[in-house]
Amino acid sequence: MAAKVKTDRPRAVILLGPTGTGKSRLAIEWAEELGGEIIGADSMQVYRYMDIGTAKPTSDDQRRVRHHLIDLVTPDQPFHAALYRTLGRKTIDQLFQNRKPIWVVGGTGLYIKTLTQGLFSSPRIDPRVRENLRGEAKEKGGAVLYDRLREVDSQSALRLHPNDLFRIIRALEVFDSTGVPISFYREQHRFGERPYVTLKIGLEMSRDILYRRIEERVDQMIEKGFLGEVERLMAMGYGGELKPMQSLGYKQMVQFLSKEIGWDEAVRQMKRDTRHYAKRQWTWFKADPEVQWCDESADWGKMFLEVRSFWERGGPMA
Repeated sequence: MAAKVKTDRPRAVILLGPTGTGKSRLAIEWAEELGGEIIGADSMQVYRYMDIGTAKPTSDDQRRVRHHLIDLVTPDQPFHAALYRTLGRKTIDQLFQNRKPIWVVGGTGLYIKTLTQGLFSSPRIDPRVRENLRGEAKEKGGAVLYDRLREVDSQSALRLHPNDLFRIIRALEVFDSTGVPISFYREQHRFGERPYVTLKIGLEMSRDILYRRIEERVDQMIEKGFLGEVERLMAMGYGGELKPMQSLGYKQMVQFLSKEIGWDEAVRQMKRDTRHYAKRQWTWFKADPEVQWCDESADWGKMFLEVRSFWERGGPMA
């Protein structure tokens, strides 16, 4: 075993990648072998009662390895990246004090970024600028705003989906208020907080294999009773207008129960939207140069040894 290296910063292995790549399974296997506890980085698994549709760790998974930052709030309670950062850092500090290996696992890139790099502090915005942009979007359509963003801040435009009107307006309001692209502020922030030593491992696979796994996963969720889960949520008073109930999969089940779409169409949309979501995750994570990518042909034995060495160089195993 390598010699101890004193460090005053916690170490964390981060397993990330698109949905359906097997992050959770691999994390549990490695955590069982090397010890430690898992911090979830999934923006939907924080909600109680939403289990099947979020692919939340099962009770058996949680008996094998302790999981944190799941089942935190009910679907009608607000939750955001800033709160995740606060709770996540508190958890990391506690695990570090207890000399537990720390595993961060999930596919919500924003949560991982805010946990490991902190929150981007934006400049003061004139509320009238925001209202004008919203009015312009309503009158002319979001495509017009996206085209303008491409002209004034091409870097941000590349990061955003053309239909992501909320973030398009956010980027434009910063530029219109300050004359400086939001990408510039983010770039400055990138060199700020670095509270942890991290080893980022990204799981990837060919698009054909991933999309086939996604379709199989949707079918499995349905077999496990996803529709019944949504029925119970609605019976508990969690209506379809709530943000979590408008998320991937839940939205289609709500629409089916409300007789807005048929069953076959609901399933088709779930599979299509999950493929699109995986593609957006891929784009986000691929922009991070720190990630070591591993596909289905990777030497997992070698990667396991690298993870073990990471802990030995200064983590709890040293």
